[in-house]
Amino acid sequence: MIPIYIFYKGIDVSKLPLNKIIQGNCVSNMNSLPECSVDLVFADPPYNLQLGGDLSRPDNSKVLGVTEDWDHFDTMDAYDLFTHDWLKAARRILKPNGAIWVIGSYHNIFRVGAILQDQQFWIQNDIIWRKTNPMPNFRGTRFTNAHETLIWATKTEDAKPTFHYDAMKMMNDGVQMRSDWTLPICTGLERLKKSDGKKAHPTQKPESLLHRIILSTSNPGDVIVDPFFGTGTTGAVAKKLGRKFIGFEMEEEYIIHAKRRIDKINEGSLDDVDFTKSKRSEPKVPFGTLIERNLLKSGTKLFSPNGKISARIRPDGSLATSEFKGSIHKVGAHVQGAPSCNGWTFWHYKTDEGLTPIDKIRTEIRAGILINQN
Repeated sequence: MIPIYIFYKGIDVSKLPLNKIIQGNCVSNMNSLPECSVDLVFADPPYNLQLGGDLSRPDNSKVLGVTEDWDHFDTMDAYDLFTHDWLKAARRILKPNGAIWVIGSYHNIFRVGAILQDQQFWIQNDIIWRKTNPMPNFRGTRFTNAHETLIWATKTEDAKPTFHYDAMKMMNDGVQMRSDWTLPICTGLERLKKSDGKKAHPTQKPESLLHRIILSTSNPGDVIVDPFFGTGTTGAVAKKLGRKFIGFEMEEEYIIHAKRRIDKINEGSLDDVDFTKSKRSEPKVPFGTLIERNLLKSGTKLFSPNGKISARIRPDGSLATSEFKGSIHKVGAHVQGAPSCNGWTFWHYKTDEGLTPIDKIRTEIRAGILINQN
């Protein structure tokens, strides 16, 4: 099991209603949680689709859209007030470096985004979810609506949210992940069905979407709140990835489906939920540490990758050439005539196998492999 006994400003997070689905209004329920107690909020609120009349396919079969009462608001002002209230409650429970994700369509996402900014949230990214299998526009009156928009935001501009850049890059075959995600909608065996074969929820999101969100912006053991839990996609993925969830949902039928779904999932172990960590999140190791521990000696020469440029190590962890002195980064930039340089990957030391980047020593220190050398 992943330890969850995390204290923040005296709050014992283990006393939160973790891995529970609570029936009722999300605003009052979020307001019952301690302030600054959760790490991430994922919200899939009503879209207020404003659809009028039935929609049929060319074969005259009826398209089952979103017709439930929870998606209907009498006026735009009513929808804006509803959005203001739940966002305010979500903001209160987020930790200072916590984050929120909101998903919506063109019907509502621009209004949600404006209210987010009105409440001083800081938008980190907007993500376009491009659907590989969108519903066609049967009437032929508009472009096929093939995407939804997600907003990733923090409480303040200077917040430092969790972001696993390298994990996302690894997931994308070693290429930096972009802000347009091409993923299928929820279909097949993943789509929960009622006993009559109809969809259990009209807007069930695919697990692939939540997998990417939760993996990229939270850590194992983190607490994730979903104010509009539906049939539990957030909880299902959180459990698989070793996170904790709290779900709020008004509709009893959705809660029944969500509980059945999540109960079938085995919680991910520490080994199962391990992922590629960003170097920025690793412990800081100054170059001088290598000198102090006698892993590299003062006076030793370091070389450029091709061995044509060299610099000498000084006792304080700086480098010196015949004409310039400074940190491993500044000297590396100087000898290349470059504006900047990552000295850890540029400078190499001689071994029996040839030139080896000094970053290898730093990596071994972080892993606890190297303590010192006599």
